[in-house]
Amino acid sequence: MNGLEQFGQDPWWIIAIKVLLVFVVCVVLTLFNIWWERKVVARMQHRIGPNRHGPFGLLQSLADGVKLALKEDLTPEKADKIVFLTAPVLACVPAFVTFSVIPFGPEVNLFGERTPLQLTDLPVAVLFVMAIASIGIYGIVLGGWASGSTYSLLGGLRSSAQMISYEVSMGLALVTVFLMSGSLSTSEIVDAQRDWWFGALLLPSFVIYCISMVGETNRAPFDLPEAEGELVGGFHTEYSSLKFALFFLAEYINMATVSALATTLFLGGWRAPLGLGTLWAGANEGYLPVLWFFLKMFFFIWIFIWLRGTLPRLRYDQFMSLGWKVLLPSSLAWIVAVAVIKMTAIEGGFSPNWFLFGFGLAVTVVVVLGFLNRLPEKEPQVSTPAGGFPTPALPQGGAVKGAAQPLVFGPGAVVPARNGVRILPSREEAQR
Repeated sequence: MNGLEQFGQDPWWIIAIKVLLVFVVCVVLTLFNIWWERKVVARMQHRIGPNRHGPFGLLQSLADGVKLALKEDLTPEKADKIVFLTAPVLACVPAFVTFSVIPFGPEVNLFGERTPLQLTDLPVAVLFVMAIASIGIYGIVLGGWASGSTYSLLGGLRSSAQMISYEVSMGLALVTVFLMSGSLSTSEIVDAQRDWWFGALLLPSFVIYCISMVGETNRAPFDLPEAEGELVGGFHTEYSSLKFALFFLAEYINMATVSALATTLFLGGWRAPLGLGTLWAGANEGYLPVLWFFLKMFFFIWIFIWLRGTLPRLRYDQFMSLGWKVLLPSSLAWIVAVAVIKMTAIEGGFSPNWFLFGFGLAVTVVVVLGFLNRLPEKEPQVSTPAGGFPTPALPQGGAVKGAAQPLVFGPGAVVPARNGVRILPSREEAQR
């Protein structure tokens, strides 16, 4: 059986095993991603990161989860208690459900039963993912409103506007994938990428989706709900203990979900890297494709982490302007271009792949160059006038890289002085 016919044929115990595996994968991914983010950002900032709990600090995330569970659980006096308790669940549960239509691999032998490595599939599976993901917005809005706090209410409104805005451009970026694959089923979209990944054919859509998924998941540089200087903590200001942990869990599962969706729709899903499947027939058989899937997904998660440790946070007006004035019109224009190119190819009897690849690459390069030309020039260095505020001179050779020099105390130690560097006398010199 191929396509959607292979789903719905599993016995109940196979379905139960798949449900359990999806849940375990989501939880373990969250624990691992939190640890990995801390280690990568620590390395970028010349720190060590988690290194105490478990080998390489791998149990640090588990220790944090236990800490959150044991913290005092507070509910504001003026909060709507039922909605206040329901909001974290509304944010967390859809994050798990969206993984149900993600294909992890081909059809395999699982305990003597032939079954695809996917819980289920639908003719409109991608729309199902978008619809379920949008339910998580209700958890954020209701959590901010039910807290009975002005800070939380403003944070919830701003977060919901942010997520809705970038879900629009994210959905439009996927329209070209539907045009090229002729299906909204995730398994059939993966099957349509046997020869060409849609990330290469539809490069502008791929770029737009990657930007939109960062904004939709409230991650840096679009982590405006966490702008402590403006809204304390955003919509989850009044949450603590396990209720806050559910919001935290939902954010990291959503990060894995959009990464898995990007892998499925643009990078061939569980299929081996281009060329490897031709050279090695077994690269796309058995359980090995699960490795290709997670390697691609971890690439996107690493992009999330890299952005957090690199880029500063945008202003809210810049963020919304990017979504509505740049990404949305660009998505609409690219949809029209792809539709025209494919229709021309069908009527002309030729393959549109190479033409789409070249045209999409040219459009992306032009847009990037235009963006770089709009960047402000570096401001000239202004020297401090005579009599101005004294500033220390930079170290010779530029900023210090790597670990700082160890501090030395006692005889022979170098200590700062008013007129330069002063060396402490030894004990014998001091006695003389």
